[in-house]
Amino acid sequence: MSHRKKIKATENTEICLIGSGIASLAAAYYLIEDAGVTPEKITIYEQRDVTGGALDGSGDPERGYLIRGGRMHEKHYHCYWGLLSNVPSLENPEVSVTEESMEFNERFVSHAQARLLRDGKKVDLSSYGVGTKDQLLISKLLFTPESRLGGLRIEDWFDGEFFQSNYWLLFTSMFAFQKWSSLMEMRRYMLRFMHLMPGMKHLEGILRTKYNQYHSVVLPLQRLLEDKGVRFALDTQVLDIEFAAGDGRKRASGLLLRDAEGTERHRELGAESFCLFTNGSIVDAADEGDLDRAPVLKGVEDSGAWKLWKRVAAKDPDFGNPSVFCDDIDRQKWYSFTVTMRDWTFLDYMEDFTGNTHGTGGLVTMTDSNWLMSIVIARQPHFPDQPKEVTIFWGYGLYPDRIGNKVKKPMSECSGREILEELWYHLKIEELMEPIMRSDRLINAVPVAMPFIDSLFMPRSAGDRPKVLPEGSENLAFLGQFTELEDDCVFTVEYSVRTAMEAVYGLFDCGKTPPPVYVGAHRPAALVKAMAALAE
Repeated sequence: MSHRKKIKATENTEICLIGSGIASLAAAYYLIEDAGVTPEKITIYEQRDVTGGALDGSGDPERGYLIRGGRMHEKHYHCYWGLLSNVPSLENPEVSVTEESMEFNERFVSHAQARLLRDGKKVDLSSYGVGTKDQLLISKLLFTPESRLGGLRIEDWFDGEFFQSNYWLLFTSMFAFQKWSSLMEMRRYMLRFMHLMPGMKHLEGILRTKYNQYHSVVLPLQRLLEDKGVRFALDTQVLDIEFAAGDGRKRASGLLLRDAEGTERHRELGAESFCLFTNGSIVDAADEGDLDRAPVLKGVEDSGAWKLWKRVAAKDPDFGNPSVFCDDIDRQKWYSFTVTMRDWTFLDYMEDFTGNTHGTGGLVTMTDSNWLMSIVIARQPHFPDQPKEVTIFWGYGLYPDRIGNKVKKPMSECSGREILEELWYHLKIEELMEPIMRSDRLINAVPVAMPFIDSLFMPRSAGDRPKVLPEGSENLAFLGQFTELEDDCVFTVEYSVRTAMEAVYGLFDCGKTPPPVYVGAHRPAALVKAMAALAE
């Protein structure tokens, strides 16, 4: 954290938060509760018409539901669960989101019994299948300083045999790492979540929210902030951040804004104004298809968040290098899909086949799928307004440019209906599902092209991600997945909330510091158990 002089907030302190993901929402909460900023002086700018960033959940039972993705949780997300312990749940204001989530997970415990499939059958996971050579390489990686891993890919460290192991198939499908992903980031995941390694084959220790994360997390937090007086400026895009010139100082002096009608205006940032910027986005420029239409892959030119970070980064090298994370779409993208049916046939079949009731199994990955397709059946209902007769499930394909095994075209060119045909083929249930495919019981299957979803795992070097508080910054902080924190892991809600804490507690004299990062490998017993599991 930068050694800048912290200040006390006054009644004139003004805050501009760019982006409305969990990082900005958390920052707004800490600014009010810990820094003492007047809520009415906080504005959250969001280019879309809905808050939440990657924590989304939309739709209805008539047209079908949509979740572009979902975040897994675990009990050692101390920043995240601490924040949500102060947020009333959507359905019962007498209970916090944390209390609601913990009670939910006590009733529906994760223990996947069909984590990997091959030829429609469960894969034997009595062994992780990691050979002696790769066990030694994993040990070497864990003890190699991060400073020596800059720019390296996973495939630079491991060879083909490792990528055939059950361990890799579990790891790549659970976290969405690919062979060309950052070796540095893989090492962080191994260290941070070492305590989960022995139970990884069953997703033991993974926690979920009662509903999708928009309704369970984002909406309750947004309502709390709105009740306090925080202003949400939706459909408002920040085009640029202006800076005052001066002796190495980094002071944001103004914002260039554009509203939904295309009208541009300028907002001056005065002497007591602060700007907290969520740089980059994993769901920006996402496009949705439908049952009979494939989505369109977009790019940086269609993105507000990435163009803004590029403009800002061009003004100072301490503001990071966004090109590392956004200029190679083919290595950053994957496609997800959400299926809505007025029918329980598929969920009933999966319960009989896997041995998991809905909400207890988590990911099921088809290892012989050219797309490396995985699905998740959440606890039903997954939306507060979801009728009992309606079911939904989510899935994704990590390699959407490959030709399907059944449907002879890339996933990226497939409609929702074609993706389902591929899925039924791998599960060997084409005959079972054919009547539903031809009926109105199949409400929708919405594929989504996400060009930046794996951007945070791109190989990087020191300085590519800006510090939360860059050196010399007087009133600017960076938030979210593309900032630099020690030890913690991106693609987690914990990382975003921690950046919010770092920003607020670094800018303002709150008398607080974030809790330490929980690193499983720092617990000797966890390290021993994990390495023993790999050797099985």
